[in-house]
Amino acid sequence: MSKSIKLAILGLGTVGTGVVHLINDNLDELKRRSGRDITITEVGTRRQRDDIDPAITQNSDLMAVAASNNVDIVIELIGGTTFAKDVILQAINNGKHVVTANKALLAEHGNEIFAAAEANNVHVAYEAAVAGGIPIIKVMREALAANKIDWLAGIINGTGNFIMTEMRDKGRPFADVLSEAQELGYAEADPTFDIEGIDAAHKLALLASIAFGIPLQFDKVYCEGITDITLQDVSYAEELGYRIKHVGFAVRRDGDGDKAGIELRVHPTLIPQDALLANVNGVKNAVLVNSHPLGQTLYYGDGAGAGATASAVMADVMDLVRVLGSDVAAKHVPHLSFQPEQLSDTPILRAEQMTSGYYLRVHAFDNPGVLADITRILSDAGINIDAILQKPAHKAGQVPVIILTLPVVESQMNLAIEKIENLEAITDKVVRIRLDELA
Repeated sequence: MSKSIKLAILGLGTVGTGVVHLINDNLDELKRRSGRDITITEVGTRRQRDDIDPAITQNSDLMAVAASNNVDIVIELIGGTTFAKDVILQAINNGKHVVTANKALLAEHGNEIFAAAEANNVHVAYEAAVAGGIPIIKVMREALAANKIDWLAGIINGTGNFIMTEMRDKGRPFADVLSEAQELGYAEADPTFDIEGIDAAHKLALLASIAFGIPLQFDKVYCEGITDITLQDVSYAEELGYRIKHVGFAVRRDGDGDKAGIELRVHPTLIPQDALLANVNGVKNAVLVNSHPLGQTLYYGDGAGAGATASAVMADVMDLVRVLGSDVAAKHVPHLSFQPEQLSDTPILRAEQMTSGYYLRVHAFDNPGVLADITRILSDAGINIDAILQKPAHKAGQVPVIILTLPVVESQMNLAIEKIENLEAITDKVVRIRLDELA
């Protein structure tokens, strides 16, 4: 057995404690698989913990832990994008490999962090940053390395998926389900990152960079939350054979001029009821990848929780243990799957350049010719209608009209909606939700 590999864990919250328990519970298996003894030598924690082995040094100075000579791999689990960045760079500059679950930090500062790691011949591993225990990073960087990835679509935030599932299955309003999600610990006291799609956008930025070999560009991800989704829309979507899910898309668009590029978008989406992602419910996560020549593959499981995240963290640790002491730059998979000098400058498309189908809900007075006016405007804009559902009149003679369209560039849809809303018979803003057949 070679020398012991020494770990430092920064942050002993739910996930950090889960990592400690996993190592203690599976220590013999870890040794057998890696060929090394694996030992936690230091933990960075703001308060002393009585439940930690006295042989482990506890230190409130996390920067000192990151630079310690008694550490080979630093596991960062403190979160945030400021101090966490500083402490990871401290570890890298002191020759330590890093394992992190911090998707926000990597999405916003990963280019800098990965460059520092390359310069110091160490590696930053981040399987736990996306979809918890689902090994999607490893799959895309390694198992799909010979494939050209055309697009991926993911339900990558469990809180949003729980809310949409409860609204559909039990007819509960958004606010009511959100309160329960907070009580159950699925949502934070401030749930903004989950319900506005920011958490999913962080993860999508990482997945897209691995899929297409582009630098991380979180600031160019189009992001739309689920706060405006109503039970009315959930019900109409079901009636038309669709379900509304909060989905992140990364799509490679080939073409000429400004039509070519990559779409990065997170938003509520109508998807067919028989689609694989439509049946991912509760707090589960799933990522659907379409690649050539393999075709569509689905990766499904727990996207959060101490056990799932600790499993992903330790998978990264095991990878690093196997190559520790060798030329890591030569033997480890590149951070973003492609060699750093081979990352491309493929443009990220703006929202108005993106293409999708649409669900439109229009409220109008029940006057003769209104529907004809609406369909004429859509036709004039080059928008093809796939289905129309007209509901009985309500609210002083107002009629809900639901229209599904075939895929169209968003700029065309914007112009059409503006004209529809200017019709005298239209009583409210047009509700739009994107639609994707996932084919």
